[in-house]
Order: sequence, then structure tokens, then C-alpha cells
Amino acid sequence: MTSARYFGLIPAAGIGARMGAAIPKQYAELAGKPMLMHVLETFTQTPLIAHTFVVVSPEDGYIDGTLATAGMQDHAGLSVLRVGGATRHDSVLHGLRTMRAQVNDDDWILVHDAARPGLQSSLIRHLIAAINDDEVGGLLAVPVVDTLKRADAHHRAEQTVPREQLWAAQTPQMFRYGLLRRALEQDINVTDEASAVESLGLKPKLVEGNTRNFKVTLPHDVALAEIYLRGQA
Repeated sequence: MTSARYFGLIPAAGIGARMGAAIPKQYAELAGKPMLMHVLETFTQTPLIAHTFVVVSPEDGYIDGTLATAGMQDHAGLSVLRVGGATRHDSVLHGLRTMRAQVNDDDWILVHDAARPGLQSSLIRHLIAAINDDEVGGLLAVPVVDTLKRADAHHRAEQTVPREQLWAAQTPQMFRYGLLRRALEQDINVTDEASAVESLGLKPKLVEGNTRNFKVTLPHDVALAEIYLRGQA
């Protein structure tokens, strides 16, 4: 167990429909470079990460030029897997299957959203240190601080939901290769890796993350991400 390695897995096959952009949002420029490059640079510049895999769709026409512009087309610590699927679940699972020959069952896989460019190496190190040899694995998350309301069909508040013990999930989500692949190969509908592991009856560890590690989803998220990435916050 102590000789286990750490691998990054970045699903980047989405089209980012909610952003309303002309290109997939992971390639939209943010603070001077494509959003995806912020993520890939963070992982490849973190010494604890043995190798990083980015999963794109087979029809992706942007990744080669993006890496070439950044001078990373031949980076020894980065591999492009053109096996992305229609959903995040599909892309991660296809990526895991494709990287099989390079990883062991006990190696740790850190799955991170391409649309979370605010991730820092310090957060990756924090997650790895907190999970260490945990029997299950875990994920970055932040405690919910806002008052939560449950709405009816007409968008009227009908109930206040207690926020105690509620956390907002982030990424990376870190699990051993064998466990993560087994969890994702179940015939279930999940929105993240942790929920797939939870469906096995296991309880992933929540490791407090950082608000700058938010997901860029809507157009107004871009301005906030720019502030963080340019070091203005």
C-alpha cells in the first residue's frame, strides 16, 4: 500500500452547453490561456502526481493545438486519451479502462473537473495527505454556509433545509484504481465518482477544500475565475 502512486484523470469531453460558447468551455480562454490548461499545468507541475491523463472525445479538434501552443504536446507526464463518452461517468470509466496497463489496482486516481481551473498544487497535496492510506478514499468539499430552501413547482420556498452536516462536493475525488473502476462499472446513474463509491455501501472521506476551486458553469462564473487566477483575490 505504501508504494502506491498517484495519477490525475481529467474528463474533458463535455461541450459546456450552459456556457453558451462557440467552443467547448474547457477550451475557452481564461486569464490568458484555455481553461483546461490551468488544470493540466497544475497536475503536471505537482511532483506527487506520477502521470496525468486527459480524456477527450474522439472527435475533439482542439486538444492538439492547445497543447502545442502551450509547448506540452510531448510532455512526458501527460497523455491524451481519445475515448470520451456522452457523460462524465462514461468518460471516466473509458479512461480508467484505457489506462489499465499503466496503473495498479492499489494506485490512487485523482479525478478532477476540467472546469475547475482554480485548483492549486497545495490543494492536491492537502487531499493526498488527508486521505493517505484511508480504506475508502475521499474528495475535496466545502461545508454549506448558505441557508437552503426547498422549492415547489412554482419556485416558491416550501421548506428550509437544515445545512448542518451538508457539504458541497468538489474535485479532485481520490480513490484507488480497483475500487473506482468497480464502482463505476455498476449499472447506475451517478453524478460523481464519490456517489458511485457510496452505492457500494462505503463512505468516502470529506476533506475541506477551498472556495476558489469552484466549477465554471455559467457565463458569470468566468469573471470570478479570472479574479482568482490573476491573483486578485
